[in-house]
Amino acid sequence: MAAEAKVDPMHQFQLEKLAGADWNIAGYNIAFTNSALWMAIATVALIVFVAGGMKRQVVPGRWQMAVETFTGFIDSMLAANVGKAGKKYVPYIFSLFMFILFANFLGLMPLGVVGVHPFTFTSHFSATGVLAVLSFSIVLIVGFAKHGLHFFSLFVPHGTPVFMIPIIFVVELISFLVRPFSLGLRLFVAMMAGHVLLEVLSSFVISGGNAGPALFVIAGLPSFLLMIGICALELLVAGIQAYVFALLTCVYLNDAENLH
Repeated sequence: MAAEAKVDPMHQFQLEKLAGADWNIAGYNIAFTNSALWMAIATVALIVFVAGGMKRQVVPGRWQMAVETFTGFIDSMLAANVGKAGKKYVPYIFSLFMFILFANFLGLMPLGVVGVHPFTFTSHFSATGVLAVLSFSIVLIVGFAKHGLHFFSLFVPHGTPVFMIPIIFVVELISFLVRPFSLGLRLFVAMMAGHVLLEVLSSFVISGGNAGPALFVIAGLPSFLLMIGICALELLVAGIQAYVFALLTCVYLNDAENLH
């Protein structure tokens, strides 16, 4: 009987230093990890994707149509949630949406690149949290630049009774400050949960195969078929989570742009 293979569902999220990429700068250890590598790969993939669609042909090819479709999608999203003022945010929201989308899809690849196993860096809160803080910072900058201290009126809904203002202000302020945390946490949890589920199911398949034909038919084969369905669901979740992240950023930008 073959030796039983053990599957660690959390091993796939482990940050690893790449060989020859461990540097010390000004006394600080700065290592180029597998997470940084796949961020770079996602960035390069996004640049190549956009560059291939900038030919501006009268009769666009499939690549140009794909880029224009995504750009139009983001433009419509901003127009619906921010209005005419949202036009200037198209480059940022487009880059944000596509970067997360590419990251999620690359993490689902069955084979690695340059000998490195695929790594979903959006399954780490350190990555999604930075994206959330960046978006939240833009909202704050826009809000205070456009409205000054009047931006604080966002925390006091119109028509609030005077005696309720202190309580409502604190509640709304806390709710506002929690936004970047919830924005980054939602993406991180969704991607991590799906990958853990796939790893657990794969352990059932391996264990069933090692235990013999009978147990494989009972536990291994159903787990394998379920894995196929989960993989398809993960592709859908990868797109949905990128959309939700971009959509909520648009909603927050609306608060900063259209403060009443």
